[in-house]
Amino acid sequence: MGLPRAPLTVVGAGIAGLACARALQDAGRDVEVLDRGRAPGGRLSSRTVRGRPVDLGASYLTAGEGSPFADVVADWVDRGLARPWTDTFALVGPEGFREWKSGPLRYGTPGGSRSLAADLATGLTVRPGTTVREVTAGPAVDGRPVPAVALAMPGPQAARLLDPAGQAGGLAVTETWHPALAVVLGWAERRWPADLHGAFVHDDPAVEWIADDGDRRGDSAPVLVAHTTAGLATEHLEDPAAAVPAVVAAVRSALGIDEEPAWTEVQRWTFARPAAPREEPFGLVDGIGLCGDGWHAPAKVENAWRSGTALGRALSP
Repeated sequence: MGLPRAPLTVVGAGIAGLACARALQDAGRDVEVLDRGRAPGGRLSSRTVRGRPVDLGASYLTAGEGSPFADVVADWVDRGLARPWTDTFALVGPEGFREWKSGPLRYGTPGGSRSLAADLATGLTVRPGTTVREVTAGPAVDGRPVPAVALAMPGPQAARLLDPAGQAGGLAVTETWHPALAVVLGWAERRWPADLHGAFVHDDPAVEWIADDGDRRGDSAPVLVAHTTAGLATEHLEDPAAAVPAVVAAVRSALGIDEEPAWTEVQRWTFARPAAPREEPFGLVDGIGLCGDGWHAPAKVENAWRSGTALGRALSP
């Protein structure tokens, strides 16, 4: 009797990796997900801060009408994991409010965005706290032969694993990603308009986006989450806390808040978003695949899910 065949391997337990693994499992394939983090999530990141979950990664979900992801989101809404949030955000600048901008319906998560990753991971073999060091042609993961491997992560992280110099089996990874810092700001009470929801910040060197976390969560907590510009994040990647004063000043100026926050927290994202995501849904050469935010442009949660699902189906025959 021969040794049991190794499962297909997905490296990365964000939404793309979990979607890829689900597509493989739904097709009857044996699959495992390896992730260096303590729990699934990736940039579906939420952390308990002062007793409540706060989203630090993706700010919201959208779902194109009639898309397969719309069915996934509808199921989450039915089960209370997601909630319709808003289709209107403010446009602000350093001098304050400018105008309102409408767009697609955005969905928030009462339990934090990581709860969606946990739901996608249900029934999958996920091995958290597992660091992968090398993926080589064959393919093999850390010297262990596997039928196929999917790298569901930013391109620069995938390039570190591939041999040689970001290539394996002819698959090249060369894209550029921008960093960001997510800064959580908490007050004793809400000091901004009840209908703010969120705000795109223009012409500010420190902040690009502000989310009303209490509004999107649905608990009205006096908490905002600000995402910085790539420039500010680049300056402070080694010491993210040093960027907080500039972020506080920008948020207060843009929203007209008359006092300092009672507390702050900061999260560093070295690879927050791709500079130029590829139009192709995924990359696949000789059993080594790439999927996620760097593929299936534009970069957003729905397209990361679609990228992972498409790669899983391509690997499943």
